[in-house]
Amino acid sequence: MNKSKKAIDFQDYLKEQLKNPILKKHYDEYGKQLEIAYQILKLRKQKKMSQAEFAKRLKTKQSNVARMESGQQNFTTDTLQKIADIFSMDLRVEFQ
Repeated sequence: MNKSKKAIDFQDYLKEQLKNPILKKHYDEYGKQLEIAYQILKLRKQKKMSQAEFAKRLKTKQSNVARMESGQQNFTTDTLQKIADIFSMDLRVEFQ
């Protein structure tokens, strides 16, 4: 059976999920970490890079990349800069 999958905008999905008060509480605590994780996942997929290849370039293990992309890791600025370098991007941190 061939089911078509509809692409979902992450912000729309997130808005819907945050209606759940338990999820919202956790998101408020870990939201920025999850946003960074999602950005890393998105960049890696756009470059059609496997977790193993990304891990090798980052000089870490694939399991660490999986942990990063699931939002289960705090990021140092050093790690974020290495990730930016891999994707030939600038790292920018802002307080608003």
